[in-house]
Amino acid sequence: MTVTEFQELALAFPGTEAAPHFDRTAFKVVKRRIFASLHEPSESANICLTPVEQAEFCEVGGPGVFPIPNKWGQQGWTTFELKDVAEEVVQAALEAAYEAVMAGKGKR
Repeated sequence: MTVTEFQELALAFPGTEAAPHFDRTAFKVVKRRIFASLHEPSESANICLTPVEQAEFCEVGGPGVFPIPNKWGQQGWTTFELKDVAEEVVQAALEAAYEAVMAGKGKR
């Protein structure tokens, strides 16, 4: 998956906008929390999942999917190396994160 493909997937959800967030681009639902961020130089994305979802995606996504190695990772924030992960896996993770934000769940 390319950076452009990730951006298109993330922005395809209704009410989603992109905005600068430190050295990344954040994707959030308008007037709600961030559900994903993209670091273009490294071609990686961080997606906010529950810890259970994180474990599942790490298993199916292979070595290109792993928890962020800090407290954010312990809360479910998960890194996806876009070149190393199937588009379907990234899309499913984005859908889970988006739906949780829309439902007002979690620390997203």
